[in-house]
Amino acid sequence: MTDSTASQSRLERFFLTQPDSVELDNKYTEAALARHKREGLELAVRARWIAMALTGVLLIFLNPHWDVMWYHFILLLICANGWLIRRAGRVGQSRTELLLIFLDLLIMTLGMIVPNPFSDDVRPLAMQYRFDNFQYFFIILAAGTLAYSWRTVVAIGTWTAMMWTAGWIIAWWLATPIPGISEMLADALQGYPDVAELLDPNSFMVPQRVQQVIVFVMVAVTLGISMRRLNHLLMTNAGLERERANLSRYFSPNVVEELSQNDEPLKQVRKENIAVLFIDIVGFTKFAAGRDPYDVIEVLRGFHARMETEVFRHHGTLDKYLGDGLMATFGTPVPTLFDATNALACARSMVDVMERWNLERRRAGDPEIHVGIGVHFGSVVLGDIGANRLEFAVIGDAVNVAAKLEAKTRDLKARVVISEAVREQALKEPPTGQDLTEGFVLCPQQAVRGVETAMDIWMM
Repeated sequence: MTDSTASQSRLERFFLTQPDSVELDNKYTEAALARHKREGLELAVRARWIAMALTGVLLIFLNPHWDVMWYHFILLLICANGWLIRRAGRVGQSRTELLLIFLDLLIMTLGMIVPNPFSDDVRPLAMQYRFDNFQYFFIILAAGTLAYSWRTVVAIGTWTAMMWTAGWIIAWWLATPIPGISEMLADALQGYPDVAELLDPNSFMVPQRVQQVIVFVMVAVTLGISMRRLNHLLMTNAGLERERANLSRYFSPNVVEELSQNDEPLKQVRKENIAVLFIDIVGFTKFAAGRDPYDVIEVLRGFHARMETEVFRHHGTLDKYLGDGLMATFGTPVPTLFDATNALACARSMVDVMERWNLERRRAGDPEIHVGIGVHFGSVVLGDIGANRLEFAVIGDAVNVAAKLEAKTRDLKARVVISEAVREQALKEPPTGQDLTEGFVLCPQQAVRGVETAMDIWMM
C-alpha cells in the first residue's frame, strides 16, 4: 500500500459522516440507518423550529425593544439553514451537510458576538459575553443527537469551542475599552480583584470563557459516546430484523415470533408427529413445452406466491420449493393442537385459490392450471443438517407417504388425497366450527406406490 493510499484510508476512517464499515454490510442495516437518519432529521428540524420560536418569544420578554428584531433575523437564518440540512442529509459521506452544519454554528457565533447594528446602546465589546448567550449552543447540540452520527456530534462540540474561542480572542484584540474605568474599579475595590473583574465592563473574563468551551466539549463527547452506543443498539436491532426476515422465508409469522423469543436451538434433533403436505402442478412438463421460458417462470412465481401465502396463513412451514410444487409441514418447529386441522384447511384453501386463479386465466385466454395435493400425518425426525450452511430438515416415513399421496391424485383424477391418519387426527383435535372432512370420499385399501401395505385414503 502506497503512502498516499494509506493517508486516504486514514482520512476516510476519521471522516465525520462516514459510518463504521461494518454498519453497511447488508441491505437491512442500510435501510435501518436510512430510516433512522430520515426520522432523526425530521425530529431535529421540528425541534429546532420549536426551540427557535420559543427563544424568539423569550427574547421579546428579555428585551422588549425594536432592536430585538436583529436576533429574530438570526433565528430565522438558523431555521432556514435547518431546512437546508434536512434536504442535504443522507447516510454516508455528505460534505454539503457538513458545510451546512458548520454554517449553522458560524451564524450562531456571529449573532452572539457581533454587536446589534440596530441598537443605539454603546457598550464595550466585552459586554457581549455577559449575556450568557453561549447556552443556546446546547440547543443545537441536543438537536444534533437526533439525526447525526456520534462523530458529527463530537464535531459540533469541537467546532463550537473553536469558533467561540476564536471569536472572543478576535473581539479582545479589536475591542476599544472605556478609558480609565478599569483602573477606577481596581482602586475602589482594592483587596477584591475578583469582584473588580466581574464588574469591569472592559473585562472578557477569560477563565469563564475557557470554562464554557471545556464544559461544552465534555458534554459533546459524552453525548457522542451515548450516540455510539445507540448506533450499536441500532445495528443489533437491524441484525435481529434480518434474522426474523430470514426466518419468515420458512416459517409463518406466528412461528417466527415464537422462535425469536425461544432460546432453544432448532438443531436439537427430535421426533415429532406432524402433518406434511405436498402440492404439485399436474402435467407441468407438457404445459411448459414450447412456451416462452419467461412466461413459464411467471406462472411458477404466481403459483408459488399463492400457495406460499396459504401455507403461512394456516400456520404452516414452507419446507422447500420443488420446481413446480412445494412441500409444507404443520407442527414444525413447534407442534400445536391443530396441526392436522391446519393442514386440511390449507389444502382446501389451496383448491379454492386455484379455482379463482383459473377463472382469471380463462378470462385472459390462458390455459387452466390443475394441481394435485397429498396430505399425511405421522412421525418424522426434525433437526438442522449441514455444517456451515444449515438447513432445517424434516425426514421420515410421513414425508414419503405424503409425497406418494400427491402422486396418487393422478391415478384417482382427484385434486386432494389425504390419509386416514390425518383425517383421524383432525377429528381428535379441538373443533374449529368447520367440518374439514366434508366432501372427501373414502377409497379403502388402496395400493400406494412406495408403501408396502394398502391403506385407506380419502379423495376430493
